[in-house]
Amino acid sequence: MTIRFENVTKKYGSEAALDHVNLQFQPGKIYGLLGPNGSGKSTTLKMITGLVYPNSGTITVLGQQVTRKMCHSVAYLTELDMFYDSFTVDKVVAFYASQFPDFNLEKANELLKEMNLSGDKKMKQLSKGNRGRLKLVLILAREAPILLFDEPLSGLDPMVRDSIVKSLLTYIQFDKQTVVIATHEMDEIEAILDEVMVIYNGRIVGNENVEQLREQQGLSVLEWFKQTMEQMGV
Repeated sequence: MTIRFENVTKKYGSEAALDHVNLQFQPGKIYGLLGPNGSGKSTTLKMITGLVYPNSGTITVLGQQVTRKMCHSVAYLTELDMFYDSFTVDKVVAFYASQFPDFNLEKANELLKEMNLSGDKKMKQLSKGNRGRLKLVLILAREAPILLFDEPLSGLDPMVRDSIVKSLLTYIQFDKQTVVIATHEMDEIEAILDEVMVIYNGRIVGNENVEQLREQQGLSVLEWFKQTMEQMGV
């Protein structure tokens, strides 16, 4: 098992972001972590990276209890945009290459070309869509065993979304990497998902194999998600 949550609770003040959660992520699969905003998706990803620790329960990644050193095994695309505006694209790529031994510079340059990103452009000159593309390049160029994506399509136009999904399919190493995509936008990524789980109010309220959903229940991921949320009274 690549990632395991055992009875994990995380509180911010009196509010529980995660409430006695049990989860398992297996190697070589792409998972969709679904739920409305504020449901606990981002907290789940941050806990896998070691950026946030549980109040109770245990989280293990690659057989080890999570610490801040997980960044060497986990590539994390945050929904936040934290680039220095004065950096060029090439400088950002070089910085990531200096920080992560698993960063594949050749792969990064190939991705930059595919994404039509010019290396001499400064961050402040990039559109929101191109900044989103660059974040994807920085994650996919790493050969870490775990890739985490927090709302990778949020606020991006359809053409950018299509290019991001295409790159996910092309550059993920399916035999070596476990991928978790936290999102509330399902249409574009449904085709690449192996399993989906729904988190609501800090609890896992649904977990299904995508192929079985289609073949046995005749449901798309979006239809199943809506049904699950209706059962929750939403």
